[in-house]
Amino acid sequence: MAFKFKGVDFLGFDNLLSEDERMARDTARQFIEDNLIPIIEECNREGRFPRELVPEMGKLGFFGANLHGYGCAGMSNVEYGLVMQEFERGDSGVRSFVSVQSALVMYPIYTFGSDEQKNFWLPKLATGEKLGCFGLTEPDFGSNPGGMRTRARKSGDEYILNGEKMWITSGSIADVAVIWAKVDDEDSLVRGFLVETDRPGFSAYDVHGKWSLRASVTSGLSLQDVRVPASSLMPGTGGLKSPLMCLNQARYGISWGAIGAAMSCYDTALQYSLVRKQFRDEPIASHQLVQEKLTWMITEISKAQLLSLHVGRLKDEGKVSHEHISMAKRNNVWMALECARMARDILGGNGITDDYPIMRHMMNLESVKTYEGTHDIHTLIIGQSVTGIPAY
Repeated sequence: MAFKFKGVDFLGFDNLLSEDERMARDTARQFIEDNLIPIIEECNREGRFPRELVPEMGKLGFFGANLHGYGCAGMSNVEYGLVMQEFERGDSGVRSFVSVQSALVMYPIYTFGSDEQKNFWLPKLATGEKLGCFGLTEPDFGSNPGGMRTRARKSGDEYILNGEKMWITSGSIADVAVIWAKVDDEDSLVRGFLVETDRPGFSAYDVHGKWSLRASVTSGLSLQDVRVPASSLMPGTGGLKSPLMCLNQARYGISWGAIGAAMSCYDTALQYSLVRKQFRDEPIASHQLVQEKLTWMITEISKAQLLSLHVGRLKDEGKVSHEHISMAKRNNVWMALECARMARDILGGNGITDDYPIMRHMMNLESVKTYEGTHDIHTLIIGQSVTGIPAY
């Protein structure tokens, strides 16, 4: 028995939003309700990415939504965040797909690419005609991207790339991969390359057996003497700062997305507690322990909404720091995972079935807590910011 989402706004949060911000949120909310919610449990069961939704996502401007020009929607960062909230309320894996397409593929091309690269790729990525992936993480290097082994060697008017990437969202369905590699003749400087996935020597394989993000494609990439023209190098890249700037964009979207997952869990638990009767033929919502859990959830969701909104306003004003985004990502994902666990507890045995979205959100959030900087890594980022001492 599924419940129709009723919205979560305890503090009058909507009053803090502009008409355009509410419109962006409501457009995404309606799309998710009409198109993703009816099929997501089946997709999760089957481990299938709902690729049939991609064209409509493109038409509605969800890809690269906070970029300007090239067919992109030109949303503010707050509007973009609210869209990510609604996508993750549907499913973390589907939000991950949109985040990668937007923040990890379109953003680096937009920020670091040549005019030729922008003009060719961005309009196609904005419509969903072309899909992309982001190749930074390697089998042995996640939290320490500086240890990457992928190399690029200049050979005439080409580069030859060799290396392995792992945990790559959309890797096997992408048309282009943003590959980060150390360049041999540039003192191992990290540079970004746009690599078409049909080039000889490039291969992708899917990761199977996942208990998390099952409605998302997760892949490994292999580059064996992959030759790309020198024009594939994104000229604005140079050093680890470039990929980390991309991750910052993605982390910002995640901070909003996690709120959506928490809202779904809370709303389900609240509605369930009002109809489920136990002892004295009264709803379990009348019990103190259940009310305590619901109170914790709505309080933490409300705080997370305000945190992400403020960080989004700072981002729109050009005043945000990566530490601000680390705080929002760290806090909100932790909060959402705790909400999922409390909501599962309220539903009892029913909470583990896919009649309800809670267990799916809980499993997904275990991955969200890890990727784009683990909870512990963001702890150290904030710790360095407040003490001035790096602990890693």
